[in-house]
Amino acid sequence: MMIARVWRATATAEGADAYREHFTTSVLPTLRRLDGHRGAYLFRLDGDDRVELEVMTLWESAEAIRAFAGNDMTTAVVEPEARAVLLTYDKTVSHRTVVVDTLNAPA
Repeated sequence: MMIARVWRATATAEGADAYREHFTTSVLPTLRRLDGHRGAYLFRLDGDDRVELEVMTLWESAEAIRAFAGNDMTTAVVEPEARAVLLTYDKTVSHRTVVVDTLNAPA
């Protein structure tokens, strides 16, 4: 079983670039050290005046998510460095059970 944890935010183009830098240099190294973390994606959708960002992290269990996020798994973990470059961000996250995983499925 794998669980996807999904979070969304918006930013200016410059803010989205800054968030990408923060994500790759701070968030990912932290996640990679956690037992039960199985991967992460940062998606970007450019609009006319803002950029939509979506983060999906993958976890092997709810316990692994709690080790990262705390007892309330639905609370978003948004560091001050991220808040500083975002226009808006979700204060909560959603979780989905991964039912098909083509990257790790046998051929």
